[in-house]
Amino acid sequence: MTNSKNLPKVAYFCMEYALDTSLKIYSGGLGVLAGDYLKGAKDGEYPMVGIGIKWKQGYTEQKIGEDGRPYDSYYNYQYDFLKDTGVKVTVKIRQRDVVCKVWLVDCFGNAPIYLLDTDLPENGDAWITGQLYGYFGEERIAQEMVLGIGGVKALRALGINPDVYHFNEGHALFAGFELMRERMESGASFEEALAATREEVVFTTHTPIVEGNESHPLDRILYMGANCGLTIEQLVQIGGSPFNMTVGALRLSRMSNAVAQLHGETSNKMWKDVDNRSEIIAITNAIHRPTWVDAKMVEAGENYDGSEESKETLWNTHMKNKQALIDFVYERNGVKLDADKLLIGFSRRAAPYKRSNLIFTKPEIIAPLLKSGKLQIVFSGKAHPLDDAGKKIVADIVAMTKEYPNSVVFVENYDMTVGKMLTTGADVWLNNPRRPKEASGTSGMKAAMNGAPNLSTLDGWWPEACKHGINGWQFGDGKSADDFATEAELDAHDLDGLYNVLTNEVIPTYYENRDKWIEIMANSIKDTKDFFSVDRMLEEYYDRLYK
Repeated sequence: MTNSKNLPKVAYFCMEYALDTSLKIYSGGLGVLAGDYLKGAKDGEYPMVGIGIKWKQGYTEQKIGEDGRPYDSYYNYQYDFLKDTGVKVTVKIRQRDVVCKVWLVDCFGNAPIYLLDTDLPENGDAWITGQLYGYFGEERIAQEMVLGIGGVKALRALGINPDVYHFNEGHALFAGFELMRERMESGASFEEALAATREEVVFTTHTPIVEGNESHPLDRILYMGANCGLTIEQLVQIGGSPFNMTVGALRLSRMSNAVAQLHGETSNKMWKDVDNRSEIIAITNAIHRPTWVDAKMVEAGENYDGSEESKETLWNTHMKNKQALIDFVYERNGVKLDADKLLIGFSRRAAPYKRSNLIFTKPEIIAPLLKSGKLQIVFSGKAHPLDDAGKKIVADIVAMTKEYPNSVVFVENYDMTVGKMLTTGADVWLNNPRRPKEASGTSGMKAAMNGAPNLSTLDGWWPEACKHGINGWQFGDGKSADDFATEAELDAHDLDGLYNVLTNEVIPTYYENRDKWIEIMANSIKDTKDFFSVDRMLEEYYDRLYK
């Protein structure tokens, strides 16, 4: 238990939180991290408060149509378990007062989460908190103003005075502008306000993908009122022109962090030309074990000693989880998979760099394995509603389910429930992003702790854990885009590596050396269960970022 009296009080700002499947205010990895982080803070009695948004329609309900393509639907969700704080704050957006109601997720004790909501009768701009990531341009800025400016005002109205403001991604940057506005209205100069605010702010950067680091035209920020009184010259000094939210956060924080050791190297390289930015250190992501991991699997892994009894316990515990996944797939998709055959799990946001359909590239190699039933693959994941390339990836995988109806499954409308079933029940976890494009990728940690060894490129968190052939497998030998003239050459290299390891190591071990497979399962659990648990991550944040 943590003595919270000796620790700084942290306000954690994030656009999304994956707390429970029933609360539709998350889209994917960023929200999962934020949700696990606040759950860990509650368990460890850390002094923390979360600031987020109550999204009326969430992200998207993404179902597969009769033509095999994903389609988006939106519903207005009602939550009777949120508590009305009675607090409302006002944010001026486009010269209009927008009222933000503050709700409390009332089950986090010392680490409460407050959600801002503009869906009120008094607002002409009730739509702002409508859809998570559903908008760009002016609409996205309005959402970020509610999170950042509204979040600071909500803290003031609630009587909460943080020592540290933690921006989880650049979406929260306007909170820093509001802190500066408070100081400048009290008589501080711009430089004084900037320096003082920097001392209070820390920042976590996530995606190495350029498109994931938002930029806005300066005139749009001024028109929206997001500048909080800062001049165009002052905005340029902070975030450049066009105004980059990540650059602004790097310059407006005393310390920043990447979310894996490799990501730390990538981020420092990516932002090396940004002057006056904070140092970027690496604090590897982790997961909330009680949410994602079967405690009986961890116990069986810990107690594994090579004896027949320990082998049987670990294997039988896994097979119960695998059967639960098979039953889940049958209920959702009507496909009955075989518990005795190797089952690969894959769930990722459908984005080109994640290469979800890489394994299907050479039918002459993969088709015999799928047709014979020797290999089964269960996919899931959503594409961004406006990402046609991502939707084509999903459609391509769905086409494979038609070609191999008994071996390939795509579970539509990915959410926390689907994620937990897959990471708990799969035999092996496949991950093949183009290195070094994956920031961290916590689903592999969940699978590993549940005894599903990773089969992955050396990207994200996996280079820190991988012991090839001992606790999982790597393919691609750590090669990245810089090692090849084109991405196509990297893809071909990684594909050969995937097929080689899959056909010569993974499949033979599973079918011909069950004892070795069980040992790899046990090592997977033992090598990940502590370091990649949120307890370690929180300790690092408090020791290295919040002090």
